[in-house]
Amino acid sequence: MNSQEITYLGAFIAGLMSFLSPCVLPLIPSYITYITGLSFSDLQSEHPPARIRRKTLTHSACFVAGFSLIFILLGATATLVGTLLQQYTELLRKAGGVMIFMFGLHIAGLLPIRLLMGEKRISLHSKPAGLFGSFLVGIVFAAGWTPCIGPVLGSILTLAATEQDLEQGVSLLLFYSAGMGLPFLLSSLALHRFLVLFHRFRKHIRLAEIMAGIMLMVSGVMIYFNWLARLSGYALNLLGEYR
Repeated sequence: MNSQEITYLGAFIAGLMSFLSPCVLPLIPSYITYITGLSFSDLQSEHPPARIRRKTLTHSACFVAGFSLIFILLGATATLVGTLLQQYTELLRKAGGVMIFMFGLHIAGLLPIRLLMGEKRISLHSKPAGLFGSFLVGIVFAAGWTPCIGPVLGSILTLAATEQDLEQGVSLLLFYSAGMGLPFLLSSLALHRFLVLFHRFRKHIRLAEIMAGIMLMVSGVMIYFNWLARLSGYALNLLGEYR
């Protein structure tokens, strides 16, 4: 596994961390009922009819596509800006490492950043009809800057800014979106099971935040000192000797 594959895996895990955050996880049932227009009792059924499953899946997929589009566009923009500042690659990498480390401190609760404390959310009072309406809700969701998603998403965008290839920057946010989108789709198809798991996991949310913060801090240090690329080089050398 090379450094790029490790980075993609990290982006996917970051998306999963965003899904499990206190700003997103408790609201999943509300989002699902909002975009589908179905009642909570219909979705909570252990064996819902095929019609409800089909409607839930299609609307949830459109919702995921909406927020994925925004995240991917942000990633492309970050990479383009980073490319324009290519002569400052070393400085950008070190500054990005510091930012990611600070985000980790914030998520772990060790150094609250006031700028990230206030929740900024755009809301729709009435959902537009149809699948396109669910797509728009996904766009609005992505545009909302919540204290939980902000630091993790900001870390991935910082990484995207250090990429020299636009495709790699887009891929980073694609993996991040998949980390958020896949569990959302699974939850929409089995909301009854999701609620059971959520009640078990809820008491561990704070621990998950601390672990996420530690992961970001470690990532920030590795990026600052360029250890990720060096570790990848060592791994490739060892693999070559083994062969």
